[in-house]
Amino acid sequence: MRSLELFAGAGGLGLGLHSAGFSPAAVIERDTDCCNALRGNAERGASAMRGWKVIDSDVRELNFRTFEGKLDLVSGGPPCQPFSLGGKHAAYEDARDMFPQAVRAVRETRPSAFIFENVKGLTRERFRNYFEYIRLQLQHPEIEVRPAEEWTDHLSRLERFHTSAKREGLHYRVVTQVLNAADFGIPQKRERVFFVGFRDDLGIEWAFPKPTHSRDALLWDQSSQGSYWDRHRISKSQRFYTLRDAELNLLSAPQESPWKTVRDAICDLPAPETTKTSKSAHRFQPGAKIYPGHTGSPLDEPAKALKAGVHGVPGGENMLVHSNGSVRYFTVREAARLQTFPDDYIFPSSWSETMRQLGNAVPVGLAEVVGRSVKFQLEETRRQGKSH
Repeated sequence: MRSLELFAGAGGLGLGLHSAGFSPAAVIERDTDCCNALRGNAERGASAMRGWKVIDSDVRELNFRTFEGKLDLVSGGPPCQPFSLGGKHAAYEDARDMFPQAVRAVRETRPSAFIFENVKGLTRERFRNYFEYIRLQLQHPEIEVRPAEEWTDHLSRLERFHTSAKREGLHYRVVTQVLNAADFGIPQKRERVFFVGFRDDLGIEWAFPKPTHSRDALLWDQSSQGSYWDRHRISKSQRFYTLRDAELNLLSAPQESPWKTVRDAICDLPAPETTKTSKSAHRFQPGAKIYPGHTGSPLDEPAKALKAGVHGVPGGENMLVHSNGSVRYFTVREAARLQTFPDDYIFPSSWSETMRQLGNAVPVGLAEVVGRSVKFQLEETRRQGKSH
């Protein structure tokens, strides 16, 4: 199935959707460092990137009409800084808010479906009305903003149209949900809000995939009933029961699989502090230390959400804390593992720049879960003979 990837960043969403069965007609990104990584890996023939056409451009300068009627999916992660907890929270007043361009891409290409994602901060009370504004624009992309019209006035027009009986033109059935990556087998507690829409004329009924992994299952696996410690060959004296406080509440093994931990993700990698390696992606990064709000991710839990950082080195979420309390920064390869990037994906930039890219990315595995569900539904609709 053909797709168009906007705001590609480091490629997390695009890689996951490609693995789910979508082949991008184009991958669009304006950041030079991200483009260098995307293009370099595509030219090398890295897994799930063969044949990618990377376009280094600002989406505001592109005419998407050339893709009209040719796409099954439009996807992307509009810049999250306007809504991030670490940002300035300017939302619609922030020049980096690219949701209007995402809506324009949908309007001009008329895909069968779309998947957009952003930070959980977009769902906060402060942005409640703007969240609804984004959703209604995606539902009715042809109800365009008028010249000099305030977004609140446009929202009112959208609300009136949405509650009317008229349904001529292009419309989408849109559902939104905040997903925790850890609940889907990603070794990181990373929450992202997803907007998924299907073109109204397809008559599709769809729901987000249900979680497959849980904290309770990890508790069970790390208790005397489970095999977590034995699987990792950890002696009893070294077992760090960070989650033990709740395990006595479990009377039987949960049906879900255990959350994946940092140890699960990186256990086969050598310790960068003690291993001389020529692989720059797994090179020790000095300077890690603990202070309030900067405490790192325990080895035997899913990692905290990796952060991009606004100025300089990202915070403690990009740091590993051992059972003895010592800390160090994650290497690039370890951070990429936590974001479920394939091992043959190479980041050509510095550690700090690469961590910025990874801190802004969608976990590849989470994107694949959502993408597979969307693709399955589109294929079912096609098999039933409904219009494309």
